[in-house]
Amino acid sequence: MFKGFSRFLQRPGERLKTLFGPDAAQAAADDTPTRQVLPRDEHNVSRRDLSESALKVLYRLNGAGFDAYLVGGCIRDSLLGNRPKDFDVATNATPDEVRQLFRNSRIIGRRFRIVHVRFGREVIEVTTFRGRHGEEHGGNLSQQSDDGLLLRDNVWGSVEEDAIRRDFTVNALYYSVTDFAIHDWTGGLKDLDDRVLRLIGDPETRYREDPVRMLRAARFAAKLDFDIADETAAPIRELAPLLLQIPPARLFEEVLKLFLSGHAVQSFRVLRDYGLFAMLFPESDEAMAELPWAEALIEQALANTDARLAQDRPVTPAFLFAALLWPCVHLRTARIAHEQDLPDVPAQQSAAQQVISRQLQHTSIPKRFSMPMRDIWDLQQHLPRRRGRKVFQTFEHPRFRAAYDFLLLREDAGELPAGLGQWWTDFQAADEEGQRQLLDRVDGGNPAGNSGKPKRRRPRKRRRSTNKPTPPTLDD
Repeated sequence: MFKGFSRFLQRPGERLKTLFGPDAAQAAADDTPTRQVLPRDEHNVSRRDLSESALKVLYRLNGAGFDAYLVGGCIRDSLLGNRPKDFDVATNATPDEVRQLFRNSRIIGRRFRIVHVRFGREVIEVTTFRGRHGEEHGGNLSQQSDDGLLLRDNVWGSVEEDAIRRDFTVNALYYSVTDFAIHDWTGGLKDLDDRVLRLIGDPETRYREDPVRMLRAARFAAKLDFDIADETAAPIRELAPLLLQIPPARLFEEVLKLFLSGHAVQSFRVLRDYGLFAMLFPESDEAMAELPWAEALIEQALANTDARLAQDRPVTPAFLFAALLWPCVHLRTARIAHEQDLPDVPAQQSAAQQVISRQLQHTSIPKRFSMPMRDIWDLQQHLPRRRGRKVFQTFEHPRFRAAYDFLLLREDAGELPAGLGQWWTDFQAADEEGQRQLLDRVDGGNPAGNSGKPKRRRPRKRRRSTNKPTPPTLDD
């Protein structure tokens, strides 16, 4: 992959392992990692492909006497020949010092204090080198729960310490504008060349510090088409329930990263393989075991999402969550209708509320997405009703197009027989006369999508007369 890369193939500590045995190698990896430097003429990272805003941040920090590097996904993706999108900067300047250098910045977070430097709509994230747990810096100490979950981490350190505190070796590659070289303390260059995703440090300890790292492992493996190293993958299935400790709002953001980055289908498969999907969508995971079409529906929705992103077309989490949770709504609707003897519409409304309530315990769903999601579900009850004015009311609904796409998805997955989707396809393409003919055909027969059952009419209530009898008069 890299010109002249062969002399950088040894992982940190391998030379020590040869000379002094595994204990010396472990000490080298954990305490004093060996730096490997890939000079400018041996890699393909060019400033032309990097964000001008990120470069401004690096140059200003360097000019003020601080060390600063581009680090993480932007360097990883550049080395893989992909166009980088997000640019993160690591520096030995503290958040307060960074804030003083950039008026267009603000410090965010309490658990992990970082600085966002804004250039118009672009945000460059600047983090201070993290140090070792248990060491104090300026009165700051890291804090962990009894289970090992990292609660607070504002302990500053050196770039070497920062490197071994990052999650995966391929995300711990540092690019400097002082020498335009790639600096590697964890063997990330070799793992990048081998297309292997490897966690830095003891995997179980690192997952307990932050269980979201398991989701990141699944996401990067799917996105990069990398293998997860055996030792990195081994604890995931056992430790997956640790995700239940993570706030639902944070898991919602992780779900968006997993399924709205263009690799949703593969991410879904990796999540299921490692038992992680059940921690995010437990009822959906249960429903897939009962409904033969449920997995196909979800995968098709994710495939459609990937296709739209590849075409630079908009996508909405509302449609995605509608598909992920629809099998749960389907099962609950049938159960409620049977147990409470309710018609389908109120049964589905009750089921939808129950499904959302349970899902909110795992991932939050902002109302700007949950309301359109419910509209998509509700319209599934209206689309089969193609008589009179109701057809045009459904057609003019703001969510009609999304509901129509969802109907096609259900037919493709085998939940519904084909026919109703084609009728609505023809109805949208027809002129006024064509639409009238389509409606006449529905009135004259029983097309696909109708139940064929006679419509029950409620008995009309007799209206009470408002004319009161005239009271008798004296003349009577």
